[in-house]
Amino acid sequence: MAFDFASSDAVVIVGGGFAGLTTALSLSYAQPQPPIILIEPRPRFVFLPFLYELLSEELQTWEVAPSYRSLLSNRGIVLIQDLVSSIKTDDQIVVTQTGENFKYSQLVLCTGCITEDFGIQGVNEYALRFQNLEDVDLLKKSIKALATSNQNRKAVAIVGAGSTGVELACKLSDLLDSNTQLHLIELGNRVLPNGRSFNQEQAQQALERRAIQVHLHTRVLSVLEDRIEVKSYLNEGSQSFSLKNNCLIWTAGTKPVIPSGLFHETLKENKLLIDEYLHVIGLKNVMAIGDSSIQAVNPSPATAQVAIQQGQAAAKILMAIRMNQSPKPFEFNDFGEMLSLGIGEATITGLGLTIAGPMAFHIRRMIYLTKMPGLSLGVRSAGAWIVGN
Repeated sequence: MAFDFASSDAVVIVGGGFAGLTTALSLSYAQPQPPIILIEPRPRFVFLPFLYELLSEELQTWEVAPSYRSLLSNRGIVLIQDLVSSIKTDDQIVVTQTGENFKYSQLVLCTGCITEDFGIQGVNEYALRFQNLEDVDLLKKSIKALATSNQNRKAVAIVGAGSTGVELACKLSDLLDSNTQLHLIELGNRVLPNGRSFNQEQAQQALERRAIQVHLHTRVLSVLEDRIEVKSYLNEGSQSFSLKNNCLIWTAGTKPVIPSGLFHETLKENKLLIDEYLHVIGLKNVMAIGDSSIQAVNPSPATAQVAIQQGQAAAKILMAIRMNQSPKPFEFNDFGEMLSLGIGEATITGLGLTIAGPMAFHIRRMIYLTKMPGLSLGVRSAGAWIVGN
């Protein structure tokens, strides 16, 4: 089906993650509502902080990944299920992979990031990721295969001890049998290198309780089908060794997805450079928010709460401009950090709380439910959780 928006005054949003979906939904409440086009290739929005609970089956797919159709129903938002291949900024046109052209008055780029393999041999061939529903399904199959394996000594490795690596390590440890050793590999000098000190301490304790082997100051050299070649830089020397590999999950880094057609001058650290009004430097009617963007001054971390706040701010800025009003610059309000640390456990630093354990797990879940797009979904999910507990 062809769509002709050549003469429209549309706000085109590229990418339906936290940033893009929040922008679209926030704009849908504006009066007068502008024409809104959301271009997103996936059929479902994935609430990434709950992927760990989906892996452990503490939550169900409908709670974690509602369809875009259900979220956008009756919101006046046109959903285009397609990939964007290029941007023609001079003509203000977005070109999709299927050859559709969409004229925009204002453009919001929320293209996110993909996993970075850093050119390390074997990562693409043998490593699993943990970013979407397909990744969860593949990891579940690997867990099942390990459970039915006759090997006496099995090993699972996670590369990257940031929040994703730590949360995944604790959850997997609770799901794997006692014959499986879990390794967490980190190039830096501690787990959660960018985390809050309390959460770092709680994470370290959770890893120790589960006897997870943490390899700090350790670089992956190559990945083979049955082993991982690494080099440790502990103390002042270095030592190369191999780790057995029955299953490897790569969480070590990401790189932004940038559509072609944008000037090299708009990039910093391979991300789209934006000003305090979330506009791409040098492009007055193009905004960029979420993980693929970086502010020129006082950059915010690449987290879901930043993406959500940027989406809300982007909608206000867009409407202010359309109504010839002066927009307010974006200001990030840091509400803290929450992490799951295994089945039924979590740690929270923020919102006036410094707490870990089962109570933190329940608080974390309820807070995230309030952030779920589409309040009715959050209410249904909360109801299902309360009945189930």
